[in-house]
Amino acid sequence: MTTVVLPVMPDQLMGDSGMRDVRPATRLSEKVRRPGSATVSLLLASTLLVAAANHLPVVAQGNPAPGRTVWEGVYTDAQADRANAVFTHSCAGCHTLASQGESPLSGASFWESYTQRTVADLLNYVRTNMPNGSGGSLPADEYNDLVALILKSNGLPAGKTELAPETIAGVQILPKDGGTGELPANTLVRVVGCLARQGSEWILTSATTPERVDKIGEASGDASRPLGNRTMALKFVLTRLDSFVGQRMAVSGMLMGAGGVDGINVTSVSRVSETCP
Repeated sequence: MTTVVLPVMPDQLMGDSGMRDVRPATRLSEKVRRPGSATVSLLLASTLLVAAANHLPVVAQGNPAPGRTVWEGVYTDAQADRANAVFTHSCAGCHTLASQGESPLSGASFWESYTQRTVADLLNYVRTNMPNGSGGSLPADEYNDLVALILKSNGLPAGKTELAPETIAGVQILPKDGGTGELPANTLVRVVGCLARQGSEWILTSATTPERVDKIGEASGDASRPLGNRTMALKFVLTRLDSFVGQRMAVSGMLMGAGGVDGINVTSVSRVSETCP
C-alpha cells in the first residue's frame, strides 16, 4: 500500500454563528514512503476547513451499514411538544427552529450538516455544547426532548417510542428517498475508484459516492467494496501518480461543489489494490 497523506481537520458544525464555520484556506506539504524505496518528498495543495475545538466527530468509517433511519420515527409528538418550553428558555436566544433567521436548526443547514450522520451524533453534540457556553447543564431527558424537537422541526416523522440514547443507536440521518444524499461543498470525504488520466487531469473512474469522514486515509474494506458509476476529478494533485494508473485508490479531501460536482480537493491518496475494478 502506498499513501500520500496530509493532515486535515473535519468540518465544524453549529458554531456560534450558525451550523457551519468556514475558515481560510492553507497549503501543506508532507512525504510518502513507498515500499522498498527511499522516502520521496511530495506536495499537494489543499483547501482546508480549520475546525473549532468543539467539532462534532463522525462515528462511522466505511460504508454505513443498512439499518434504521430517521424516517422510521425515533421520537414521540408528546416528547417534541414537551421540549418547546425548554427551547424557549435555553435555546431561542441563539437559535431558531425555522429554516431562516439566526442560526437555524432546520432546513438546508440541518441537512448539510447532518446528512450521513446519526441521531446519536446529533444528541451528543447538543448535549455537549448546548446551551452555548453551558454544555451539559440541562437534565439528560431535556436534551433528548430537544433533539426530538429538532427532528420534528425538520419534518421527520414521530413514532411510538421516546428518543433516548438506547433507542437511537445507529439510526442514520438520510434523505427521504433512502439514498445517501449529496453532501455540500467543503465536506471532508473519502472516495474509492480507479485512477485514470484525462488530459492533464487526474480522475477516479467507477468512483463510489462521496462518504463523509472525520479523518483522512483509507478504511478497512476499501480494497473489496463495490465501486460506483461516478467520475471524480482530483484537484490540486501536484505529484506524479503515473505508476498507479489503473489501480484502485482511496482518495480523501474536500468536496468542490455539492456532491463533488467540481471534483475533490485532495488531501490524501492511498493505493488499496493493484487491480481495479
